Amino acid sequence: MSVLDEPIYKTDALIAEDIDAYLEAHQNKTLLRFITCGSVDDGKSTLIGRLLYDSKMIFEDQLAALENDSRRIGTQGQNIDFALLVDGLAAEREQGITIDVAYRFFATEKRKFIVADTPGHEQYTRNMVTGASTADLAVILIDGRKGVLTQTRRHSYLAHLIGIRHIVLAVNKMDLVGYDADRFAEIVADYRAFAESIGIEDFTAIPISGLGGDNIASRSEQTPWYDGPTLIEHLETVDVDLASDRRRPFRMPVQWVNRPNLDFRGFAGLIASGTVKPGDAVRVLPSGRTSTIARIVTMDGDLDEAGAGQSVTLTLADEIDCSRGDVLVAADAPPQVADQFQATIVWMDAEDLLPGRGYWMKIGTRTVSATVQPPKYAVDVNTMAELSVKTLGLNDIGVAEVYTDRGIAFEPYADSRDLGGFILIDKLTNATVAAGMLQFALRRSQNVHWQAVEITRDAHAAQKHQAPKVLWFTGLSGSGKSTIANLVEKRLHALGKHSFLLDGDNIRHGLNKDLGFTDADRVENVRRVGEVAKLMADAGLIVLTAFISPFRAERELVRGMLPEGEFVEVFIDTPLEVAEARDVKGLYRKARAGELKNFTGIDSPYEPPEAPDIHVDTTRETPEAAAERIVAQLLGTAA
Repeated sequence: MSVLDEPIYKTDALIAEDIDAYLEAHQNKTLLRFITCGSVDDGKSTLIGRLLYDSKMIFEDQLAALENDSRRIGTQGQNIDFALLVDGLAAEREQGITIDVAYRFFATEKRKFIVADTPGHEQYTRNMVTGASTADLAVILIDGRKGVLTQTRRHSYLAHLIGIRHIVLAVNKMDLVGYDADRFAEIVADYRAFAESIGIEDFTAIPISGLGGDNIASRSEQTPWYDGPTLIEHLETVDVDLASDRRRPFRMPVQWVNRPNLDFRGFAGLIASGTVKPGDAVRVLPSGRTSTIARIVTMDGDLDEAGAGQSVTLTLADEIDCSRGDVLVAADAPPQVADQFQATIVWMDAEDLLPGRGYWMKIGTRTVSATVQPPKYAVDVNTMAELSVKTLGLNDIGVAEVYTDRGIAFEPYADSRDLGGFILIDKLTNATVAAGMLQFALRRSQNVHWQAVEITRDAHAAQKHQAPKVLWFTGLSGSGKSTIANLVEKRLHALGKHSFLLDGDNIRHGLNKDLGFTDADRVENVRRVGEVAKLMADAGLIVLTAFISPFRAERELVRGMLPEGEFVEVFIDTPLEVAEARDVKGLYRKARAGELKNFTGIDSPYEPPEAPDIHVDTTRETPEAAAERIVAQLLGTAA
């Protein structure tokens, strides 16, 4: 090695050493997740762009592109429009607004950060909920010119509701109000009055200018009257108590059963709270079976202990049933298992909530079927008044009872986001329609239990020498449902079969006398009939129902109540003009005259079956021929 090589060699080593030290220090920094929210054009994207710029997280090529874009759109009096760093969607850049949730990473010498920039427009409130769901802190921006607005209140309420306990009130655009201390104090006083009304006990107020950088990374000479921390100083030092989850009882929702071969069976997941060690006694919920931890397996080898925030695979000492969606918990401190709850719901779909309709409910790693009852009330975010409502619309926040089709392990959302937070998914479109927070289990869910009976449904069916079925006739009013269903039952009766016909009009004289014809009432009408039909099928009967039942979701709900193959959907397909021409009851005439509201086919939709079990085209087949074909198919004989 030459003399000339030696210093270069040492320099390379020193550089490598410095990089290793930097990476190690960076790896050991704490992580703060926070969200910026507020009303439209309060400067959220500009603030985040400024944070990225001041923390040296922009590469030279990005900076050059940013300056070009800023000149192209004509930034007012500035070389750089910092909002363009975050507003990545073309639609956002063109409109100058934020639509999607943008996540950005940056770091300072003291801490790492993940920030979510969320839309301010009311119609995108659901995006704000998404961003807030994993945040530890919320920066609520207020335009110094406008003060506290409705969306400010809504986002603050949602942040508090979702469990964010650290709030920063960033009064932005102070440069546009002349850095007026009185204006800042007035806004803080207004916000404090609202914050106290919703339970926000404390917040940190900072006067800033995102565009000018005032009080962002360094103190501003324009606000000598402010002696608090800069925004970055506060973000670097706020104590979010990240270790608190480890002090709680052990909980791990099972995400995947790891079975690479016959010699290994482990349960993989992210530990939601607590710690676990080999030898610890655990319980599987909702079944309640117990075992002990045998190993804690990771890609880097077995661990002696694991805690909240770690993804691991646990093996058990005993071969007990455990699958995706179950929850492994500390055996001596298990959470509750229930199937009826009171919950706070944030409705996020353009279509209103239909009480009684079945939705998929995803909580932790488990997905179950759930129904929402008529809301007890909705919350007015301006006054905090509890409003009497029958449903929830887009961005509404309400409290309602939620019923699931089976017991689930849960904890109140205030104690656990993982076991208390859920989303609702439309079963037909797979769209996420709501986010919710479980408050508590209803007492009746703990006090009502299935009673064992000696005579089973199979015994009832065997006594009648028939297989129970539910023939669900659906179609427009006047399509011929009742006529054909009646002919089918007459034929079954003549053959010695035990049957019963539930007709839509007849049921509304008694069991469903209290229901009208709104979409929500139609959902409840079908649900009740489905429950009755199920009980009759349990008794071994062949049940025939003749209802318009306009919505696919409710017909599928009833199908799901019964064993596979027991529900037979019969679509009586009659064109609207043919059904209207018959108009035996004069209902279409009244609907056309505006005397009958919510009439299916006129001002209320009908969703025809996409793949009915039996399809009857009444323009090609007589009622008698259709009835004979239905009976033949039902009994497995030649038509």
